[in-house]
Amino acid sequence: MCDSYQARLQRLKTPKKSQILANIQRGIEKEGLRVTPQATVAQTRHPQSLGSALTHGSITTDYSEALLEFITPVFPRVDDSIDYLSHLHSYTLRNIGAEYLWPASMPCRLEGDESIPIAQYGCSNTGQMKHVYRQGLAHRYGRIMQSIAGIHYNFSLPDAFWPICQTLWGSEGDLQVFKSERYFGLIRNFQRHSWLLSYLFGASPVLDSSFMDGKPHQLNQLSENTLGLPFATSLRMSDLGYQSKAQDSLNVSYSDLDSYLNSLSQAVSQSHPDYEKIGVKEDGKYRQLSTHLLQIENEYYSDIRPKRVMRSGEKSIEALRDRGVEYVEVRILDINPFLPVGIDAEQIRFLDAFLLYCLLSDSDEISAAESEEIRSNQQQVILEGRKPSLMLRQAGSPVAFSHMAKQLLDEIAAAARLLDQAHGSQHYHQALTAQLKKVENSELTPSGRMMGAIAEGASFAELMLAQAKKQQDYYAQQQRPDALNEEFKRLARESRQQQKELEASDQGSFDDFLQAYWSSGVVDARPKAA
Repeated sequence: MCDSYQARLQRLKTPKKSQILANIQRGIEKEGLRVTPQATVAQTRHPQSLGSALTHGSITTDYSEALLEFITPVFPRVDDSIDYLSHLHSYTLRNIGAEYLWPASMPCRLEGDESIPIAQYGCSNTGQMKHVYRQGLAHRYGRIMQSIAGIHYNFSLPDAFWPICQTLWGSEGDLQVFKSERYFGLIRNFQRHSWLLSYLFGASPVLDSSFMDGKPHQLNQLSENTLGLPFATSLRMSDLGYQSKAQDSLNVSYSDLDSYLNSLSQAVSQSHPDYEKIGVKEDGKYRQLSTHLLQIENEYYSDIRPKRVMRSGEKSIEALRDRGVEYVEVRILDINPFLPVGIDAEQIRFLDAFLLYCLLSDSDEISAAESEEIRSNQQQVILEGRKPSLMLRQAGSPVAFSHMAKQLLDEIAAAARLLDQAHGSQHYHQALTAQLKKVENSELTPSGRMMGAIAEGASFAELMLAQAKKQQDYYAQQQRPDALNEEFKRLARESRQQQKELEASDQGSFDDFLQAYWSSGVVDARPKAA
């Protein structure tokens, strides 16, 4: 274990300092398809009773009209995050009629690209921009890839932590600059160690055969209409999931904030030949926002992102450049279909310890050789993480997966002990112990549980539809306070009114709106343009 990491932990163990860590800030964004009783994508519009997908702060849509996205507020208490997400599920399931929420990351039965309706956001310029962006994704990557769902975990340390952290590094100067440096250090260490998260929480070792849509693949036929790999953990994170050949040429630097922003800025301003062939318009209708390598910054597919809450009409690049990194967004997590909301408190606590370890550990820049080793380890675990004889690479040498995993968990355990001290509990130790058991027995992982069920003869679609019905029944039996139900009704009503006001206040054409966006980056648009 690194001496500097241990020394930093030791200096944080005083009660006054450690208690600050009880106020870690976290938010969760969780996607999920609305599906029919036949396990196909729902073709209905976003229910009015859920509010406006454009302006609602907690219930919106991602790529598809059927792909719901739940967004929690930022909470310092783990249980509050799970409870709020549970309330969102309960309210939604009561307002989607005979449909279900698909409980897995990989989609239900698909009937080609056209079976996945692109999300609609109304006639405002902001709403049109969100829709055209998604049209561009369809032309660039196909709709099927965009039907995949996941969980994003937003993590930040409290403001009171950072002056203390700065003294740990013996750093002087601007505190926000230091925060950004340390968050980028966290990101580099996350990239080094994220293979462990794929093993522990990967829950997509199989998929419905319709997802391949007749394309060639190397997957095995595991049961009727079910494809997969025997030791896979997360096909969602493999080349079958989120992928972009054009983005393979994009070398985004995580050395520091300026390098990161410069590489992204180049991508959103550099035209790409393949996208020039698509064209921006056809017969007067928009096909995409631009012919650039990225239409907007959020098109860049990454396992983790540095983030800053944006002001009205502000681009994410501008927010980061002007005010620095505020939090990180972990994007590697599959939905666990065996949990009511796809994630639980135990997983969150382990993520907290994992990310704190990444923050407090030394984090040199990643060389070209290490970058290749990182990618190799990630892909190995994604495709065959539960293989008993799996070997990864560490500093260029082959090492048994189980040895590397236990070694890393031992280092994370020190961060978990500090968090338990902060909370006066054993919850973080218990979360870490549960992950160690998964390393010792791969059948305990979500991917192992999924494969165990498939081995009994069920198809992926049948298994997940049955799970969706179980979760529907679970929430039907939950007693929710009337006041909470009325609160969600009020939020839905207000969001619909906000959309009407936005549409009524628009001045100028969408062409003018888009031109203003490209030229200044600041437009009269309350919701994010993503």
